[in-house]
Amino acid sequence: MKKLLFVLLLLNFNLTFAAQTSVSAPAQPQPATQPQAKVSRTSKAINFGRAGSTKLDLHGTDSMPRGYGELKIQSKNGRVEVEAKVGALDQASRFGLEYLTYVLWAVSPQGRADNLGELTLDEHGSSKLKATTELQTFGVLVTAEPYFAVTQPSSLVVLENDALPGTGREQQIEFSYELLGRDAYSSSNQRIDNAIFGIDPNTPLELFEARNAVRIARAANADKFAAPVLAKAEQSLQQAEAAYRQKHNNKAGIESLARDAAQNAEDARVMALKKQEADRLAHEATDREAKAKAQAEAESLRAKQAEEDRAKAEAARAEAERLREEAQVAAQEAAKARAEAEQARAAAVAQQQALAAEADKARQSAQEADRLRQQAEQEKSDLRARLLQQLNAVLETHDSARGLISNMGDVLFQTGKYELKPEARERLAKVSGILLAYPTLKISIEGHTDAVGTDDYNQRLSEQRAEAVRDYFVQQGVTENTVTARGFGKTQPIAANDTADGRQRNRRVELVLSGDAIGTSATAGASSTSAPSVPQVKPAAQQTVSQ
Repeated sequence: MKKLLFVLLLLNFNLTFAAQTSVSAPAQPQPATQPQAKVSRTSKAINFGRAGSTKLDLHGTDSMPRGYGELKIQSKNGRVEVEAKVGALDQASRFGLEYLTYVLWAVSPQGRADNLGELTLDEHGSSKLKATTELQTFGVLVTAEPYFAVTQPSSLVVLENDALPGTGREQQIEFSYELLGRDAYSSSNQRIDNAIFGIDPNTPLELFEARNAVRIARAANADKFAAPVLAKAEQSLQQAEAAYRQKHNNKAGIESLARDAAQNAEDARVMALKKQEADRLAHEATDREAKAKAQAEAESLRAKQAEEDRAKAEAARAEAERLREEAQVAAQEAAKARAEAEQARAAAVAQQQALAAEADKARQSAQEADRLRQQAEQEKSDLRARLLQQLNAVLETHDSARGLISNMGDVLFQTGKYELKPEARERLAKVSGILLAYPTLKISIEGHTDAVGTDDYNQRLSEQRAEAVRDYFVQQGVTENTVTARGFGKTQPIAANDTADGRQRNRRVELVLSGDAIGTSATAGASSTSAPSVPQVKPAAQQTVSQ
């Protein structure tokens, strides 16, 4: 399986390595770690805390639609046992060289993620896993990860649980949780393939994961913020590498050292991120302290200003006494003002009466506008009826919500072709005369065929017949931008195609007239079927299949 994984990586990414990368190689300087982008995802959580066994399905997401899985979940003595079976999963490296494995997660409605274990795929893309969790209410998902010991799910969710069938026994909750963005494990200054893989196709997957974990920890600046823990991880990785290079038969020992290295690397990564977050918070606290100091100084200035304001208030009280005396004089003037106000009130009443007269005049104008609107609607209805009568004298025409629809039967074209017969030209000339009398009308020409012949042939023939009618109208002087043509092929039959009569009815060209002048908007006149518009090109050579 590991050999197959390595071969796939060689094929997909054209890896060309000169020598196997050693952990003891000098570490490249890492850039300052930026805050890791996080994405949110919504899922369903189910309460499994009640005694009993529950079975659920896992379905593939957009990242891996064909994936599937089964869950058997049982609550025992305050803990929940989870048994998972998954299948049809591709290798995790399809998402990028930094992804090597899959991890099963239980996620609580509060966003806590519990790593239930690694899903190691067999040659068929299947895996099994049994695990326990202390969570009682949670959702289950499977993510692609760089190594087994991660503590937060990545955004590459490939499987998630379905909703519980309606037993009414468990509590189902819609919840959102955070996932690590794909840039959390990427590298901007180091080739990931050189850092993880080598040229040895027999290297255990656990060793690949350990190399990946150490690389990611260094990218998170663990050598600066969690150096002792990262040193333990690198020591375990060096021991695993040495044991593997010496071709020891102790496979379990090599895998144990590699898994210990991955776990310590993850601890170092998380510790480094937490310390960097603490530094950021400390910096923010310093900023807040400086702002508080500035605010205190501002408060002192405000207090000084308040004292000055108090002194001014004393002076203002003295001024108020003076003003009181002046107020007696002002009272006399107020009496005079009241008299003037009474006069103003009388003037306001007169103005109000004038406004009422204006409002009555406006109501009359609105009534007249409504009468004119009704008259216009009646004129449109009369014009529509008159136009329907005129068109019926030339072609079979009926009224519809889309407008007036005239039907040109198949007999007006050469068999299996789009050339207009003389009779058709004569009728269309009459229709052109009607259209020229109403230049604001729009006409949509829609070609249709029966089901005989291929789809491409029928589509093109319907387009060509619609084009022929359109071109004839334009030749007769109808404004070009008021005429459109489209072909629908056999997609809109009006009768069954299993009889000759039905096929003949389906072979038709419909003229759809619309416009504000007859009370039909251009959008209402459009066909409800989203058929492609006929391009303005010369028709191809005519075909001879019977239509």
